[in-house]
Amino acid sequence: MPKELNAKSPENQVPTMLDVARRAGVSAMTVSRALKKDGRVSDATRERILAAVNELGYVLDQSAGSLSSRKTGFVAAIIPSINNSNFADTARGITDELENTGLQLLLGYTDYTAEKEEKLIEAMLRRRPEGIILTGGTHTDHARRMLESAGIPVVETWELPPKPIDQVVGFSNEEAMALLVRTLARKGYRKFGYIGGTTSRDTRGSQRRAGFVKAIEELGLPPGRLVSFGVPPISIEQGGQAVVGMLERWPDTEVALCVSDLSAFGAVMECKRRGIRIPQDIAIAGFGDFEIAAYCHPTLTTVNVDCYGIGKQAARKLIQSIKGEDNGLSQEIILTSYRVVERESA
Repeated sequence: MPKELNAKSPENQVPTMLDVARRAGVSAMTVSRALKKDGRVSDATRERILAAVNELGYVLDQSAGSLSSRKTGFVAAIIPSINNSNFADTARGITDELENTGLQLLLGYTDYTAEKEEKLIEAMLRRRPEGIILTGGTHTDHARRMLESAGIPVVETWELPPKPIDQVVGFSNEEAMALLVRTLARKGYRKFGYIGGTTSRDTRGSQRRAGFVKAIEELGLPPGRLVSFGVPPISIEQGGQAVVGMLERWPDTEVALCVSDLSAFGAVMECKRRGIRIPQDIAIAGFGDFEIAAYCHPTLTTVNVDCYGIGKQAARKLIQSIKGEDNGLSQEIILTSYRVVERESA
């Protein structure tokens, strides 16, 4: 796989309770009491301490009193959802790569919200994992400060963030969707529609939508028909409802591209219920190459992004960094593969 390498900068010192105390102008004991919500600390002092905690990205070390070394024996991973087969495959890739390393996996899921990710990051860092794997590169400011100050390897996956925290194992969702548009345009399709969510909390979905719009413009095709339906992740039911709305508004739509295979499957099923032929009346394509894509009828054209491989490569990179085998490199970007899988639906 292609890689981009940058020289590693000197390792940042992990902020301590004493650093927080100095920043807030109090004793370390007062900081400890404030973080434990001890009633002996005034509200004004607690607010000053919490401001210092936020500025430094400090995380209370709950393991410090019980461990004689910095080795905790586990790594953390955060994914958007545990009932999405793509992210389940990524988690499986991580666990398979960790096998026989002596490292265990602590897994959390965000339900596609940055605020929940921030809380999970703090909860996990309090237990001092030896490394952490994240889905995506968009985080709250506080989450980013905590990660940058943690002093452990961090691997961001599934995207190519413009400002990586440390290591990246991922691909361009924008370019992957653009490739799907170009592939179908070569087959003669001209009037494209796109089905995605109503909010930007799924950053990968937003990037795919941007790739769709960009490719349509570059190819000089008629403006894309954009349908935003439901809060991400878009369900099978919402995909069916969305394609109906698209055809009611733009009945001459030739092909509908969906943010994921689940929404595409819903669109396929709803069209079949209504007697709309696929691909004769409208073609449909998805994203992700879920298992369902190869077994629905008609089988689903989609984009395969090697979800399992992303997990294995992310875990492999994390292990190398933990062992100091990364040759002094930081912000290494490992580009993972993606490809259009052409099937019967488009």
